[in-house]
Amino acid sequence: MSEWVDAGPVEEIGPGERATLMVEGVQVVVFNARGEFFALADECSHETYPLSDSEIEGEVVTCAKHGAQFSLRTGEDLTPPAYEPVATYPVRVNHGRVEVGRQPNVD
Repeated sequence: MSEWVDAGPVEEIGPGERATLMVEGVQVVVFNARGEFFALADECSHETYPLSDSEIEGEVVTCAKHGAQFSLRTGEDLTPPAYEPVATYPVRVNHGRVEVGRQPNVD
């Protein structure tokens, strides 16, 4: 089994766009922030709400429900009401396709 899960062609996830996929039973969202791809667990750590419904600015995603902000790069919680980070996943571009690692990053 491959260590990577296909998220789709690069051209289908343009700057400011996102794609969702299941990785080992976890819903993951891939964001394109100015041409760089980031993958996070698709759930705000403050309250169950999908981050894929939220907006990004630079390398920050702001939860659409309560305004908690998270770093796309590290998953770190940046503002209340969130007090826990969200999991991040390795992401790469391979032969024109965006791929997400099967296991989350560990600190």
